[in-house]
Amino acid sequence: MTLHRVSRFALAIGLLALPSAARAQAFGLNEIGSCAVARAFANTGAPCDDASTIYWNPGAVPKTRGLSVLAGVAAISLDGDFTQDTTFQRYGTDISTAFPPHVFANYRTGGRLTYGVGLYVPYGLTSQWGENFPGRFAAMKASLQTIYVQPNVAFQITEGWSVGIGPVFGHSSVELIQGIDLSTLKPPGSPVTFGQLGIPKRTEFARARLKGDANAFGVNLGFHGRISPSWEVGGRFLSQLDFKYDDADATFDAIPTGLTLAANNPLSAPAGTPVDALLAGQFTGSGALTAQKVKTRIRHPAQVEVGFGYSGFNNTTIAVDYAWVGWKAAFPDLPVDFQGPATDRTLYENYNNTSSFRFGADHRFTNGAAIRGGYAFAASAAPDVTVTPLLPEQDRSYGTIGGGYPLTSWLTIDGAYLKIFTPGRRGRIDERTSLSQTADQLNVGSYTLRANVFSLSLKASL
Repeated sequence: MTLHRVSRFALAIGLLALPSAARAQAFGLNEIGSCAVARAFANTGAPCDDASTIYWNPGAVPKTRGLSVLAGVAAISLDGDFTQDTTFQRYGTDISTAFPPHVFANYRTGGRLTYGVGLYVPYGLTSQWGENFPGRFAAMKASLQTIYVQPNVAFQITEGWSVGIGPVFGHSSVELIQGIDLSTLKPPGSPVTFGQLGIPKRTEFARARLKGDANAFGVNLGFHGRISPSWEVGGRFLSQLDFKYDDADATFDAIPTGLTLAANNPLSAPAGTPVDALLAGQFTGSGALTAQKVKTRIRHPAQVEVGFGYSGFNNTTIAVDYAWVGWKAAFPDLPVDFQGPATDRTLYENYNNTSSFRFGADHRFTNGAAIRGGYAFAASAAPDVTVTPLLPEQDRSYGTIGGGYPLTSWLTIDGAYLKIFTPGRRGRIDERTSLSQTADQLNVGSYTLRANVFSLSLKASL
């Protein structure tokens, strides 16, 4: 039975979920440090005075000498839905709350050097839909986690200016699940598909699962300086990380259909022949739906951030940052190389570079407490033709609020709340079969997304 096309189609689409879940401006995890979250990520030009500067600006040095440690976690609640044009039926997501941690340590010596190390999760959310969602053949679940470990060194050039560098080691793991549609397959020796034999579209007869791990290396560079007593400036460059999933596992589970063939069918099979019996051989021996290895490559894009901070107001800092993410170079297409009976495939996505603007404010009281707030907005990387169940990406804005309170002379607790607003966006539930297909031809409904983030961190200065 000619299932090669469908098996490669299923896993290729599943693999596509990796970068979709990982886009830096498509619910990538900027929730690193509660002070930064409370300021809507405006934390590069005028960094928070904590060790998360290792990520946000590796060139910034702590204001005080000695050891500073920051540890915390964010709770990210994400949900959404899809409403179909023809039926007006709404299908909701089924996503568990994620808890990405962050841990940093920074030591400023008595000289010009600062040494540090950070562990953080810049990418790692889950897209998951219910059993009856018609788009489960494009994506039912896509789960990705990428952990970065970054040692760091910063050097103070003059009293007000410093630079830094941090080599980055990234480890990424993924689990992907999607259905396979029987109506698109051809029975053995038949020129027609099961759909042409009367099998309804979206009849699930198998479910594909992919799990894999990959490592990559990059670098985080930064600078920070004071233009005047009231103005500071900073910037950073996080390089592209190239993850090669060279040993991912693809497995397939049979889903009973309970269907039988009618009399006088083109297969010349007896009336009542179970369709599941005809399909059973594809899950054993040399069948196309047996366990196999698969290779692919996912590039996390380069990022550039620059910002300014103004502290001319009493005990108050105003921060403005601009962030650029290079998706166009990182994700024009996705090659998929199967090591089993499935045939190789390349998917074309043609993503766009994205920009975001971030505004934050931080007011400190005489007792050491602080109150913070911010606003940011970001453009979508996905073109109109690539709004899918994997991640129905759309333009978004962020509203944030938070603060900090000293528990002791050396220990402070920071907290933040972030609300993500999206306008909704039209999208599709089926994959493109031709590059000539347009969004108007493919998009059959509307997606919405909602997210709430709570962040908590403990900061110690020793």
